[in-house]
Amino acid sequence: MMERTASRRDFLLRLLKGGLSITAACTLSYWLYDGTGPYPGQEQEETVTLPDFSMSSPTGKMSIVSGLDRVKTISRGLEALGGIETFVKQGDRVLLKVNAAFASPPILSATTNPQLVAEIARLCYKAGASAVVVTDNPINDPASCFSLTGIEEAAQSAGAKVLLPKAGFFQPTTVSDALLIRNWPILWEPFTKVNKVIGIAPVKDHHRSGASMTMKNWYGLLGGSRNIFHQDIHNIIKELAIMVKPTLVVLDGTTTMMTNGPTGGSLGDLKETGTMIVSTDQVAADAFGASLLGKKPAELPYIAKAETAGVGTADYESLRPIRIDST
Repeated sequence: MMERTASRRDFLLRLLKGGLSITAACTLSYWLYDGTGPYPGQEQEETVTLPDFSMSSPTGKMSIVSGLDRVKTISRGLEALGGIETFVKQGDRVLLKVNAAFASPPILSATTNPQLVAEIARLCYKAGASAVVVTDNPINDPASCFSLTGIEEAAQSAGAKVLLPKAGFFQPTTVSDALLIRNWPILWEPFTKVNKVIGIAPVKDHHRSGASMTMKNWYGLLGGSRNIFHQDIHNIIKELAIMVKPTLVVLDGTTTMMTNGPTGGSLGDLKETGTMIVSTDQVAADAFGASLLGKKPAELPYIAKAETAGVGTADYESLRPIRIDST
């Protein structure tokens, strides 16, 4: 009788432990799932790979323009690399990947400047683009972010379409030789109907990575519980730079967020640095952008990691950047 009682007690204990394990697993799955990818246990969607959108310019890989008027500096920067028509041809469908992460006004410089978005969209249409799409997967509510940043209105004023993220717009991807981006959902839908990609980002301080510029801008393509990647921020930025091969990147250093990035919140965080960088090399763009923050490229480990991975060069002077003063 005592043996049967002990056996029954052991059985109940094992059953309880098993139930607790299942509950813990289900709870973890619930917290990891946020609607941007398949629910754990569901059939995994087919993985996708972003095309190579990169192009070269016969006149150079990088321009650095001084001035505070964004319309002038972006135009001069593009002209130095052969003009927007070097990169956007008749009938092209262009995606502008902006930084719309926060629901904050443009004066705080935490997001891509709307005037810059409108001007680049206008120039793309002038070059013959048949469509221009603007997108991001913000941290805050997407509709609020695109509205309060002024990006939505600016894009629409130039004839561009704003594409807000939806659950069905995400597909899993795996970056070759990556440790972090493996079967991870990315904002795939905007890429399915375009053949050119331009990244547009402000220069900002960042409390984890040290800086947020063109390569960090691709973070907004990640779905899922992407905040876990903050624990390995420099490697995730490197892998994102491997994942996205843009046609062009635009780094806006007209006003730089020197402190309290990436959100800022005070005009005291900002400094007029009066510089616009246009480049086909995102590593070089960020390496120069570091100087606007008073830093050296070596102080931002993700730059060296991306260079080692073959994304671009941290020695931006080797590209013989075209320097222009538009003041």
